This record gives sequence, C-alpha cells and structure tokens, in this order.
Amino acid sequence: MAKNLIIVESPAKAKTIKRYLGSDFQVMPSVGHVMDLPKSTLGVDIEHDFAPEYVVIKGKEKVIGEIKSAAKDKDNIYLASDPDREGEAIAWHIAERIGKTKANVRRVLLHEITSAAVKEAVAHPSDLNQNLFDAQQARRVLDRLVGYKISPLLWDKVKRGISAGRVQSVALRIIVEREREREAFRAEEYWTLDARLVGKNPPPFTARLYSYKDNRIDNKAYKLPEAEARAIIAAVENAPFKVASIERKEVRRSPAPPFITSRLQQEASRKLYMSPRRAMQVAQKLYEGIELGDQGAVGLITYMRTDSPRVSDGALASVREHIASRYGKGYVPERPNFYRSGKQAQDAHEAIRPTAVERDPESMARYLDKDALALYTLIYNRFVSSQMMPAVYDRTTVDIESGDAIFRATGQVMKFDGFMRVYIEGQDEASADDEEGTLPMLTESEVLKLLGLTPEQHFTQPPPRFTQATLIKELEEKGIGRPSTYAAIMTSILNREYVEEDESKRLRPTSLGRTVSDMLIKAFPDILEVGFTAQLEIDLDKVEEGTENWVKTLKRFYVPFSKRLGEAKQKMPEVKRKGLPTGLKCELDGGDMVIKFGKNGEFLACSNYPKCKNTGEFGHDEQGNVILKAASAPTPTDEVCEKCGKPMIRRRSRFGEFLGCSGYPECDGIKRLQSAPVSTGVACPECKEGDILERRSRRGKIFYGCGRYPKCKFAAWAKVVPHPCPSCGANYLVEKELKRTGRTWQCANKECGYKAPAPSAESGATSAPAAPPPSA
Repeated sequence: MAKNLIIVESPAKAKTIKRYLGSDFQVMPSVGHVMDLPKSTLGVDIEHDFAPEYVVIKGKEKVIGEIKSAAKDKDNIYLASDPDREGEAIAWHIAERIGKTKANVRRVLLHEITSAAVKEAVAHPSDLNQNLFDAQQARRVLDRLVGYKISPLLWDKVKRGISAGRVQSVALRIIVEREREREAFRAEEYWTLDARLVGKNPPPFTARLYSYKDNRIDNKAYKLPEAEARAIIAAVENAPFKVASIERKEVRRSPAPPFITSRLQQEASRKLYMSPRRAMQVAQKLYEGIELGDQGAVGLITYMRTDSPRVSDGALASVREHIASRYGKGYVPERPNFYRSGKQAQDAHEAIRPTAVERDPESMARYLDKDALALYTLIYNRFVSSQMMPAVYDRTTVDIESGDAIFRATGQVMKFDGFMRVYIEGQDEASADDEEGTLPMLTESEVLKLLGLTPEQHFTQPPPRFTQATLIKELEEKGIGRPSTYAAIMTSILNREYVEEDESKRLRPTSLGRTVSDMLIKAFPDILEVGFTAQLEIDLDKVEEGTENWVKTLKRFYVPFSKRLGEAKQKMPEVKRKGLPTGLKCELDGGDMVIKFGKNGEFLACSNYPKCKNTGEFGHDEQGNVILKAASAPTPTDEVCEKCGKPMIRRRSRFGEFLGCSGYPECDGIKRLQSAPVSTGVACPECKEGDILERRSRRGKIFYGCGRYPKCKFAAWAKVVPHPCPSCGANYLVEKELKRTGRTWQCANKECGYKAPAPSAESGATSAPAAPPPSA
C-alpha cells in the first residue's frame, strides 16, 4: 500500500505525476480551492484584525473527506498545488482540514511536470510558506472588502448585478479615460512630400522631404501645411537633385526574452487571435500534461504564471546545443543571453519555456489540438530564438539636396538573419525599420533624375483604443495586477458589460462602464487612482517577502476606504431611477430621453415613464454624444391596429422588435413579433419524443422548451448545449454565467456535478472539455 500521499490541484496533473512516482505514491486532486470566504456574507471580521471566516466550498465536502481518509495511514503528505500565492493558500487550507496527523506534511513546488523535475521536487520538499499565504490572504480580503462594500452601493444607485473590483475598476478607468482622449481629440492636417528619383544604377527609389531652409520637418513639432508643400514643389521641381551624403552603418537587432505571462498573453492575442483567458487555459493544459502515446502524459512547458525571464542553467545548456546542431554554431552567442526582470517582478519562477527542447513543435503536432499546437509553437520558438545571435543589417541613409530642401531616403539589407530565422515579434513590437526597402548603389555628388513629386495630405490620429493585449501591457507597465490576474480582469469587465469589443476587437466602454467609472472615481478618488493601486501591489509583494505585516497593510487601506464609503452612500447620484440625460427628445411626447440600464443591457427610455413607454437603441458619435440608432426609428408597415384601425409601425424596445399603433399615446395597441423557434437537436428529457426548441418569451427573453408543447411542458432558462456530458453521458449540457469561472458548461443532470469552463468562440471547440480545470 502506498505510504506517501501527494495532493495536486487538477485531475490531469494528478494523472501525469502518478506515472512518474509509481506505487509508493497515491496522487489525489483537490480540483482547485477547497475553502474560501462565504458567498452570502462579508466573511471578514474587520474589528478583529480582518480575520477571514473561511468555509468549505459547496461541493468540496466529498473531496476533503476523501483526502482525509487517504491521509490516515500515510507516512508523508506532500502538498503540490501550483507554486504561487493561490497554490500556497490551497496547500494551507488542505493542511488545516487534514488536521493533526502522524504524517510529515510538506510542501512540494512543481515548476515543471517532467519525471526528473517531479522526483527532484519530492526528494527536496519545503515547509509551508507563511508569508506567501499571508500575501494571498491579504489580497483576498482586500478584494472582498471592495467588492462586498461597493457592489451593493452600485446595485442601489445604478443597476442590480453589477460589481466593483479593486483592480478591475482601475482597468475600466484606464479604458474610459482613453475613450475620452479620443473624443476630445481634434485632427490636424499635415502634408508629406515624396520625390521619386533614379540614379545611374536602377531601380528608382523614393526620398521624403526632411528639411527646408534648415528647418526640420518631422510633422510632430512642425506640421507641414499644404501651402508650404506647394511652394517647395515650385522651388525644387526644376532644380537639380544631388546626393549630399551617404551614411552606411551596421545595425544589430537583439532577440526578445522568453515569455513571461503578460507577454505570452499579448503575443497570443496578436499572432493567434487568442483571448488572454483562452491562452491561459491552453497553457495550463500544456503545463499539466499532454498524452504522448507510449510516453504517457508529459508536461510540455514550465509554470505559466511568471513575471521573470530567468532560465535555469540546465535549460540554457540544452537550448544552446540544440541551436548549434540545427542551425549551426554561428547562431550560438559566445555566452548565454541574460534578460533583466521588470522593476516589480517577484522572480519566483522561470520564464515560460518548453520542458525539453528536443520536443519540437513538429514532433508534438500529432498529439496536440489546433490551439495547443499554436501556443506551444509560439512558446517554443520564442525560447529558442531568445538564445540566438542578433540579426545584423547594413543600414544606409542618403541625404539628397535640391535648392533649400533636403530629401532623405533610407534602406537596409540583412547580412545575417540570426534569431529571426526562428522567430519575429508581433507587429507592434517589431521595428519600424522592417518597412524600409533597399536602395540602389549611389555615390556622393551623384546627380539624380526627378521622376515626380508627390504631395500627400494626412491627418493626425487619436490615440488607439486598447485591445486586450495592449491593455495588459498598460496594466503591467503601471504596476497594476499580477500575472495570475490579467485574464480574469479582461473577463470581468467584458462580462459585466462595462466594456465591449468593436469590430476590430478593441475595447470601447459602454454607457454603463462610463457611469460606473465616473461614480467610483468621484466617490473613491484615492482608491481608484492608478498609483495607489500599484502601491498596493508593491505592499502585497512586501508581505510575501516577509518585510510587511498583512494586517497593517489592510488597516492603511481600510481607514480611508471606510470614510469614503460612508460619504458615497449619502452623495452618490440615483442613476437607477432617473437615468442618464442624453439631450435627445422623445418623438412621441417631447419628453427627455434618458439612458436606462436593464437586464438586457442599455436602452433609451422616455423620462415621462410610465405615462410614455417609448424606448429605443442608441450609439455614440466620434465626440461621445448620444445618437439614436437608425434601426430604432419607427418604420411604417402594412399592418393595421386592431384597436383603432390606424397603421402599425415597427419599433424596437429592450425586449426586441414589436408593432405599435401610429396613434400612440392616444392608442396603445401593440403586437409582438414572434421569431420562429430554433431546434437545438436535443431530445426532450421528459417526454423523450420532442426536440428542445430555443424560444423567446413575451418579454423577449430566450428560453428552451419542448417542441410538443402544450402536450409536454418541459421548459428551462439555461442555454442548452447539444453536447453529451463527458462524465455521466447525459444527452446535453447547459451553459451558465458564473462569477468565479465565467461562461461555464454544466451537466443537465444535477446529480452528476460535471462542470467546466465553456470553450471560447475562437477555439472552435466542438466537444465538451473532458474534465474540469484546477480553477473549477
């Protein structure tokens, strides 16, 4: 019988580790956290040093019981949850539930899940880390205080069901402020002037106006107006063009460091169009273990939550040998490349890299699905390229005189591809020099022939909206959040409908997001300040290092927070009842149209409700002003009102489209436009004869009911997913939006208990995940 018990977070990790350790070890998964603060109450005793009141998470009683039973006859118990703050908290809570035992309870840190790494970690266990646990506990309590104190205030003042978060609200503020920068932006006109030239040697090339009468024209400090551009054309079009100077120099471009979490999320978004949340889900699978045929399950990458580009000596030696054998010794630098961590990096883990450089993407392709292969290839190539020689270019800059004007042409030729043979960073990381072309052979004082002058009008552009990737970069640079939080922040602000993605996948704040952000900034100016939030992250890092007491950190936060909270309850405006003014007038009774926040999102409503029930959809113009959407305007139809005989017009409300009497408000006749039911292809679980259909209720809400209604009255509000349950085989799953895990697939059979994050749209998944992840 096994005398050692190892407790990990996920079934996948347990399966992989079990293979490495053999019959002397029993490996069990906790499936994420087993204890947390209660959902129904604050769960923090503020008067007694913020003591948290932990409870067993619903559904985890059975898991804890099984762990306690297995622990009774063991000599050693190893707590091998993830090597970060959350993993440390899981380890502490499991140790607490096991209680007093004759076994040695130790902590095992698995930075990669390979046979050698697992055996080494088990052979050299450590004690539980009090400082790391305190740092996690401090963050959890901080977030609970903000969420459970401010969110009810927003429910009362704005809309029920929305939330505030210590970090998410700052991220929202950054998005809103960027949008207001865009709205306040006024485009400025400027011109460029290009000369198309040819010398003794082909091909023709283009040079751009660089200066005129010794004044630099960069279109930043000085923007060239059209009149001056035309005057320069008149001055130089008949003047000779002569090469004034040629500068040639060698330029080196160094490789990027191996991935840290934030950079992986950014690059996966740019290159793979993969959301941060999806990227982390796929990376988790690669870390925990992939079945490799006869080799069994193997962890393909190191731990994927890290802020350090550090690489172990063994991995450096291995990758340098790989580069030399595959690409030649000329691609291997004399000494390994080392990269600095950011100022606020904890440096607790290595960079994200393949656990074995011998397992290249080509050999792993048959074992990985599309997303996993794409992400593994990205990680693998970035790591290999990080230890290669720089790329080398010959860059040429040519200045050409014509009267009082100087035109400049630049070009470059690659001499040695170096790291670029394997990997090139995403577009917004790449050098602008990549866009430079090649130049013909030219000599100083050479006279060139002018083929034509091309003036071109331009306008300055507003600062771009953030994508999920660039927002993560902004948060990282400002010291807000940590590697494990970025994906959750993106999910939260989108799910709460504070932000929406436009057609270019850029983040645009909704009216609800603007309203919540403005109200929170006014009520809690210090807590929602970027610098304050960044300092809190530093304080939490100090708690982890053991140089700061977690209770003192909370007290410094809570004293001003509590004062602001009391003032906000009295002064925060009543948006929920009155709505937001828009400046638009109701076309029915002339009342003011206001923005309201309902269950189905934002909508326009007449301020004279309930006397006038006119509603509509709206958008914003480039200056942020509210405008009525064309689709919301009443549209005439051939239908006749059954009450008064007047023509009916098509309208749209928050519940969908309907026909309303053109004589409103004298006549309030309406007729609902019912959409045809859509079959889900799933057999009804009650009568077994009809299919479940997607229908719409009288108030426009989607529900799912049996197609044999009224003979069978089965109905459900949760979205029906036509996939069999991978656990019990039930013929369908249901999709729900949960606070902790977001969009989640659950078994329709409540006794089964299967639950897993729903695949993202970009993953193209056609089946349910085989097992729930560690965070479930």
